[in-house]
Amino acid sequence: MPRRNPARSIGSGVSAALPPIALRVGGKKIYFLKVQAMICQAATPHLLLFTPVPPAMRATLEQRFALHDDALLDEAERRALSTQVRALLCNAQSVVSKEQMRQWPALELICVIGVGMDGIDLEAAAERNITVRNTPDVSTEDIADHTMALLLAATRKVVQAHQFVQQGEWARGRFAPTPRFWGRRLGIVGLGRIGRAVARRAQAFDLSIAYTGRSPKSDVAYHWYADVEALAHHVDFLVVCASGGAETQGMINAAVLEALGPDGVLVNIGRGSIVDEVALQHALLSRTIAAAALDVFANEPQVPQALCSLSNVVVTPHMASSTQQGLQTMVQQAQDHLLEHFSMPEVAS
Repeated sequence: MPRRNPARSIGSGVSAALPPIALRVGGKKIYFLKVQAMICQAATPHLLLFTPVPPAMRATLEQRFALHDDALLDEAERRALSTQVRALLCNAQSVVSKEQMRQWPALELICVIGVGMDGIDLEAAAERNITVRNTPDVSTEDIADHTMALLLAATRKVVQAHQFVQQGEWARGRFAPTPRFWGRRLGIVGLGRIGRAVARRAQAFDLSIAYTGRSPKSDVAYHWYADVEALAHHVDFLVVCASGGAETQGMINAAVLEALGPDGVLVNIGRGSIVDEVALQHALLSRTIAAAALDVFANEPQVPQALCSLSNVVVTPHMASSTQQGLQTMVQQAQDHLLEHFSMPEVAS
């Protein structure tokens, strides 16, 4: 690996402005950075990166923060930085536990590039007066688009039809007719921002819409069911848009899948923990339900082999929110949160 200039390892514009004091000993240049490090520490907050960030964002942050990549730190570096890190930048899949927060006693902000905060111990953060910020509302429409793509792909067997043509099967006969999509019954588990965006799109396909949640919504005409099993019994398509957590853990279980029935299709773009994956595998193998389309899984990025290999399953790698335009906006929001928290002006481009 190329040697880094020790002044640069401090990671701020301050260090770049102050050249290191150097002496030559035995033909080697030795840098003395103690004074500089103290100046930088006082003037520049230390930011720990739990996730890679785009080059442009990194360049901007380097003008305001001393950056440290968590994955590259050794134990000695962690100990040296333990009382200096004041902010942590992560993504929606990151895990930030109570124990990790204890490692950084000066931590005051956790900033999430994304919506989900399931991996962050929010109770521990509150106990330690750590502010947690995410980037909501950016990806709602993108996730809803992907949801409809998954639902259509699973119902109309788009992936299987693609493989049918690729493998030369069309020359030997027609692809079997698929179930109709339009005009059928859609059930939404969790009618929040994403659930409502899915419902708006579903109306364009003349789908009748019902939902379940903590309580009925006064501003929609969709039918509300008090529990998910009752909802599954009355719909053809069941779309999971709920948040993760203890309340929804394993909510989509064997009984719900049985209620959905042999013509039913399950789509999960919420959280992997909401679906009992063992029960789902059994339901798909036994044709208790017709098909499933999944963008989230219980132990990402590990996906049960059965879910990858079954012909009546469509899987995508937790990408519903991942559009180029959406990511750009989320990155900008996260950057704004960091600058706002430390009362820093925007960096001129």
